[in-house]
Amino acid sequence: MSADNTNAERRRTLVTGVIGSDTHIVGNRILGMALEKAGYTVVALGALTPSDEFIKAAVETAADAIMVSSLYGQGELDCRDFRNLCIEAGLEDILLYVGGNLVVGKQPWAEVEQRYRDMGFDRAFPPGTRTDAVIAALEDDFRAPATGGHKAGR
Repeated sequence: MSADNTNAERRRTLVTGVIGSDTHIVGNRILGMALEKAGYTVVALGALTPSDEFIKAAVETAADAIMVSSLYGQGELDCRDFRNLCIEAGLEDILLYVGGNLVVGKQPWAEVEQRYRDMGFDRAFPPGTRTDAVIAALEDDFRAPATGGHKAGR
């Protein structure tokens, strides 16, 4: 069995939660259930989670990805410097996803997505993204070679 197959068979750990002062947890719970059904280990932090709690949980569980949810429109404020905090904690290679209603008001999604990519997130998902799309993205990113994948997007 090749090293790639062994790595692919290892159960991946994902930290999920709703960042900042946001209490909108339903979509995050639905995503968590879908991720578990797809074979991932999910460390669900719930609502009202400060950014440092995501990072602490990722370090403690040796997580492969952090998935941040925000629906109240203040994601930009809550996610500021998130990648830098990960780097400071020794998580420079961790996969970072963000999704939800990430800004106040109607803004073109391409601009919002680029803003989050510039902040160091590997992927940003708009409101209403289906769980199967998130799972497919995870599978693609985890299959990506070390020289490509989520680092190539930054």
